[in-house]
Amino acid sequence: MKIFCTGASGYIGGSVAAHLMAAGHQVTGLVRSPEKAEAVRARGIQPVLGTLDDGEILAQAARAADVVVNAASADHKGAVVALLDALAGSGKPFIHTSGSSIVGTRAKGERSDAIFDEDTPITPSPARAARVALNEFILAHRDKGCHPVIVCPSLIYGAGLGANPNSVQVPLLIRLAKKRGNAAHAGPGENVWSNVHIDDLVTLYALAIEKSPAGGFYYAENGEHSMHEACVSINRMLGFAGPPTAMSMAEAAAEWSEGTTEDTMASNSRVRAKRARQLGWKPQARGLIEEIEQGCYRE
Repeated sequence: MKIFCTGASGYIGGSVAAHLMAAGHQVTGLVRSPEKAEAVRARGIQPVLGTLDDGEILAQAARAADVVVNAASADHKGAVVALLDALAGSGKPFIHTSGSSIVGTRAKGERSDAIFDEDTPITPSPARAARVALNEFILAHRDKGCHPVIVCPSLIYGAGLGANPNSVQVPLLIRLAKKRGNAAHAGPGENVWSNVHIDDLVTLYALAIEKSPAGGFYYAENGEHSMHEACVSINRMLGFAGPPTAMSMAEAAAEWSEGTTEDTMASNSRVRAKRARQLGWKPQARGLIEEIEQGCYRE
């Protein structure tokens, strides 16, 4: 098939593109600069130069493809509208990437016992209300001759398969640990995130393209850990003695920004990939702690 992928030079989009090319598909990818175009071309992706604000470029690429994967932004409504309008009436799959922070609450590093599967109603935090509304907008297009599907990853880890090998949370924690000589989390670090290996995540995208009905919504997770547990394993991997440090929220915000601290590093995001497993998804990559201590993050 011909597949158009936004975010083709990024961590998720580049990894999905690499996986789909390995399965024999032709992939074109949206990139923002000539340098990124060269980087993706070197990996066999045909670059399309443009941004998420270039509606006509997006529409042309979508109409020329059999499948569209939107992996550049979970929040850019303009790009979504341009792509869905171009696909209206075609029945072609449109796979959109969301993120499991939609279930998060600003917990300041405290643990929450709330766990969500795809059928659990959610009341998003103000920071994620627009993302939840965009998800609903996308899924409503199943009644307009489109084939929308949403993949909603939890914390992603592991080495990316494309031009950008780095995810977000784990590298942030490792960089901070190296800077301080000790791993550190926001608040007590008891907040829990479900997580998924990038190698497993890309197989869910392929499965969603192949098997998902229109209107499918899938969390992606294969386990969960607290930020404290992740930091303990980072100290072990880096050879730092002693327990991780608990930072105040102000300290953490100075390191990571207030939004990243409140809505990602100090929040809870506990989800269960019930529907993905019903679809036939079988995650089998190494777990988060094992990957930190024995895998791609080792010095």
